[in-house]
Amino acid sequence: MASLKALKIRIGSVKSTQKITKAMKMVAAAKLRRAQEAAEAGRPYAQRLESVVASLASKVTVSESSPKLLAGTGKDQVHLLVVATSDKGLAGAFNSNIARLARRRAQELTAEGKTVKIYTIGRKGRAVLNRLFPKNIIHSIEPGDLGKLGFADARGYADDLIARFEGGEFDVATLFYSNFKSVLTQEPTEQQIIPVAVPAAAAAAPTGGAADAAVTYEPDEESILADLLPRNVAIQLYRAMRENAASEQGSKMTAMDNATRNAGDLINRLTIQYNRTRQAAITTELVEIISGAEAL
Repeated sequence: MASLKALKIRIGSVKSTQKITKAMKMVAAAKLRRAQEAAEAGRPYAQRLESVVASLASKVTVSESSPKLLAGTGKDQVHLLVVATSDKGLAGAFNSNIARLARRRAQELTAEGKTVKIYTIGRKGRAVLNRLFPKNIIHSIEPGDLGKLGFADARGYADDLIARFEGGEFDVATLFYSNFKSVLTQEPTEQQIIPVAVPAAAAAAPTGGAADAAVTYEPDEESILADLLPRNVAIQLYRAMRENAASEQGSKMTAMDNATRNAGDLINRLTIQYNRTRQAAITTELVEIISGAEAL
């Protein structure tokens, strides 16, 4: 049985931990509001741009002169998995859920005889995937605080991916990130970003809107796509960063709340144990005193 001193030290240690987790929960709650507003503000533009690009792409006959981001390489052999996570932990299952989804996809592609390459944005994603696919990781980025990332950062990542695509390093790029639903729910998501997924995006486009109206484009669709396709890759990456920022804080807030409550339960149990041990020690001392008095 632990001594009274050991129990008292442990209770003090758990109380200190509880103060830290409670403070981290409050910080995450403050950051969550800003991150959630940014994620929700960016969704309409990203979704609409994706639908416009899909609408334009569906009207273009793919030829040798078509943009490579539209036509692709003509092959489906080398797949690049762009796994976007965070650099920091203590966020519950936020990072591991994204990495798990990417891992399953990598295993499926490998089973089909495809070549898998991994491009990580975030230290935690690399740490998980590096244990399983150490030879498949071709590049890693540590973005820092997701809440401070701007469009210029996403554009830099997009330019690097496009340059690698045009250099023939891969045929298809799929982005993995966490879509923010609520404080309690963050949904791991995969999205093909290179080349543009015409059938899936077109099917998701709203009907009866401007994208479906009879429109004459000037210049032609291919010229417009040549400008919009690189921008769309950057926008989708930026959207993923915004969604990840909100998901990270929501998951961290939930995790720290659970940790605070668990610390409180542990403190109660240790306090009961401390009181019982102290009472047993007092009882033992009284019995010894009474026994000694009777002996005299």
